[in-house]
Amino acid sequence: MMSGISTYEIIWLAIALLGAGAITGLLAGVFGVGGGAVIVPVLYELFQAVGVPEQVRMPLCVGTSLAIIIPTSIRSFNAHRAKGAVDMAILKQWAVPVVAGVVMGSVIARYAPADLFKAVFVVVAGVSAIRLLFGRDSWRLGLDMPGKLVMNIYGWIIGVLSSLMGIGGGQLSNLFMTFYGRPIHQAVATSSGLGVLISIPGALGYIYAGWPRAAEYPDVPALQFPLSLGYVSLVGLILFVPTSVLTAPLGARLAHALSKRKLEIAFGIFLLLISVRFLFSLFD
Repeated sequence: MMSGISTYEIIWLAIALLGAGAITGLLAGVFGVGGGAVIVPVLYELFQAVGVPEQVRMPLCVGTSLAIIIPTSIRSFNAHRAKGAVDMAILKQWAVPVVAGVVMGSVIARYAPADLFKAVFVVVAGVSAIRLLFGRDSWRLGLDMPGKLVMNIYGWIIGVLSSLMGIGGGQLSNLFMTFYGRPIHQAVATSSGLGVLISIPGALGYIYAGWPRAAEYPDVPALQFPLSLGYVSLVGLILFVPTSVLTAPLGARLAHALSKRKLEIAFGIFLLLISVRFLFSLFD
């Protein structure tokens, strides 16, 4: 036994986290996302199995996801940048508003109900999936990226929503860039860089947001130190990172080997499945 969790539960949780980490890294490289769209639903099921209450389960998943995304995003971004596919000008323009949005999202997370996190997941993932699966090249808001004001506003929105979803911003920036005529491969590569801007301040914000909440659940071992810091599960972080970092470059190579349409369909189906999963959980 450790902190109220049986040895069997610890072993089962460790194996599940290692396997999910490998899948997360692969998808992070393929889709240019930090992997949060995979991490959050996987952790949601695992934390339910070890007795984390519904009221704090979703923010614990989101905060842990943001912490896990830090090394995964760095690895994925470096792999895409080595291929010369990243638009650094867009990343520099988004840096300040994205971080500001993440800070705002972290403050919201301290007081938000669990269903808010799920609702954001459903809406964002669902809209992105529809655009990728059924959209046409004629579905555009412009032929080039908009001006500074619009870019700053959208960067702030990406930061807020990403911090509430526990993602690296890939879904949102992919959607935005393709609506303005950027190729999916460039959108995916550039999106990988947002993970670093979002994950570091986001993880710190969720530690802050979850610290007082953990004290309200002293009988829930998964929320207590040394297993967690606030809304960041340290055991989840430690076990997810090794395999996800190893498989991220493999995913990046696979992304550049796929055709534009195949990449869009694969990403769209993936996001649609995640959206449906959390839609059903809203009515549990």
